[in-house]
Amino acid sequence: MVILLETQVDIGDVFEEFLKNFQDIPGNFKYMNQINEIIAYRKKSIIVDFNDLFSFNEKIANEIILNPLQSLTLLEDRMIKIIEELDNSYPLEVEKVHVRIINLPRVIELRKIRSSDVNKIISVEGILTKQTPVKERAYRVTFKHVHPDCNQEFIWPEEGEMNDIITTPSVCPRCGKIGQFEIVPEKTKLIDWQKVILQERPEEVPPGQLPRQIEAILEDDLVDSARPGDRVKLTGILMIKQDSIVKRGSRTVFDVYMKVISIEVSEKVLDEVEITDEDKKKIQELAKDPWIKERIMSSIAPSIYDHWEIKEAIGLALFGGVQRTMQDGTRIRGDIHVLIIGDPGTAKSQLLQFAARVAPRSVYTTGKGATAAGLTAAVVREKNTGDYYLEAGALVLADGGIAVIDEIDKMKDEDRVAIHEAMEQQTVSIAKAGIVAKLNARATIIAAGNPKFGRYIQERGIAENIDLPPTILSRFDLIFILVDKPGSEDQLLANHILDMHGGKSVKNSIDVDLLKKYIAFSRKYVNPQLSDEAKKLLADFYVEMRKKSSDTPDSPILITPRQLEALIRLTEAYARMGLREVATRDDAERAINIMRIFLEKVGLDVESGSIDIDTIMLGKPKSAREKMVKILEIIDTLAQNEECAKIKEISKEAEREGIEKQSTEKIVSDMKKSGLIYEVKTECFKKV
Repeated sequence: MVILLETQVDIGDVFEEFLKNFQDIPGNFKYMNQINEIIAYRKKSIIVDFNDLFSFNEKIANEIILNPLQSLTLLEDRMIKIIEELDNSYPLEVEKVHVRIINLPRVIELRKIRSSDVNKIISVEGILTKQTPVKERAYRVTFKHVHPDCNQEFIWPEEGEMNDIITTPSVCPRCGKIGQFEIVPEKTKLIDWQKVILQERPEEVPPGQLPRQIEAILEDDLVDSARPGDRVKLTGILMIKQDSIVKRGSRTVFDVYMKVISIEVSEKVLDEVEITDEDKKKIQELAKDPWIKERIMSSIAPSIYDHWEIKEAIGLALFGGVQRTMQDGTRIRGDIHVLIIGDPGTAKSQLLQFAARVAPRSVYTTGKGATAAGLTAAVVREKNTGDYYLEAGALVLADGGIAVIDEIDKMKDEDRVAIHEAMEQQTVSIAKAGIVAKLNARATIIAAGNPKFGRYIQERGIAENIDLPPTILSRFDLIFILVDKPGSEDQLLANHILDMHGGKSVKNSIDVDLLKKYIAFSRKYVNPQLSDEAKKLLADFYVEMRKKSSDTPDSPILITPRQLEALIRLTEAYARMGLREVATRDDAERAINIMRIFLEKVGLDVESGSIDIDTIMLGKPKSAREKMVKILEIIDTLAQNEECAKIKEISKEAEREGIEKQSTEKIVSDMKKSGLIYEVKTECFKKV
């Protein structure tokens, strides 16, 4: 069928003229260059910018959008003819060259797709959440007519016809008789086929609604061009198929799906935040303010009183450091992970909710409702077909953004282990049901939880207060403790809460939308380098802290290389706040200051009163480890003379070594739990 425009001009002729004559800049024939590449490299697609086509001929552009099924077949046939004129050998290898249309002016939201869009070309944006393995679809089948009088082979459907669904012919086109038809597999022509599920981006889902999804079909050179977790823009023909749910009764209900023409993977993060020229002027004007860092911190959850250090940490996490890839391929993360542990009613969840709202890309989840598969990735089996899908979880969906995990202490231990790799290596590896995959999870994690005993007990170390293993604690760059302590601030807090309820606004705070754009602009365009002064200051601080550890043999370790890397990230984040390409000495000083606050409050050995990073890295300070070693030696010595060491005798010997009875009993109990000693009989122990 030949489609004619209103002026009775063949659509194929206009398209051919467009390909041969269109110049994006004088002398550069954009599409003829592409055709020459197709011939040279045996490519299967030509990428056509819709804006170019529309500027060349509006009618042909509109016709392709409104009547794509016939139009695209004609355009692809014309492409083959043009290539045939230039190179006769090409069609022998490839039967079809696809016309891939990009840059449609209108992008439809998934939840706004309606029946009026069916059988038209549309563009949608979202996240790929599921993907099937690549399969093969037969687009032209060779049948054999099993009949004594015929026994001939024929191609079905006939040349010139292309159908997505191929049905067995009712009569033989060779002899015209009814009979049995067998497929000849080796002569059947196949095309690569893959099904994916596109889901709305988390930040676009209205509150209280489920995210919408659409099924999309990728064919030929589009298969495996994106993977679960990627943010993509799909352009394709919206088509209908029989609703799989409707088994009986009405057969007039249909599902929509998309036959994809082109796929654009969003390589850069934060592309979804639209920043106009006016916004850029506002952002650059804001950055000139010498107090911009303080303004940003006061704009983070302004309705919540105090907590300046935590607001500063959340601000640093939102901006983040610079991710780097070394020459040997090692990737060093730029994301700053923050953990807040605090008493009930200290506004932890409100701070986290605000962080999720102001982050340009974010996923919010709670520990109670999160599983390992839900956080990382899962292999799911579809009921109807039995196909295995790879489904992306929260950390993969937050790739390039922020994952907010509230109530992290409520997660099961086996589920918590799943986030280890995502926090440091920034990837999620999965090996299930024969699917082995590695997905990107370059996300900042801001988490909050309650202390193990309901309220934080300051006489105990952090590992005893928090129901989290040291392996996770050590991966957080900054940890803060919120203690609800009655005092002089209560009157100010009460006044602030009453003012907020009375509708009073906070002065000098940046509007949430502008702050969101400021963060997106900074993360996208500003990649600061450390100045020589900043490098020297960080190196001196690190060396000085290490020197304190080595001065006396029994001194605990104060800082490790992991904290030095965190200091670099924090320094870069401070520079990003001011939209500066060079991180100065002032930025390094601020980073050291917030690191000192973290170490002095969290990395403190409560018994000796000194900083010991092992309280976070290993869960036990040096003093506790030394006591444990002494008690283990006492048990070993006592058990040599007797069958086992009684708790009374262990306590007596430990007291001579300067260890209190209460501490001894606790250490013995802990060692029994960890399997270092075992109970031979009641309150009588022996070393394993």
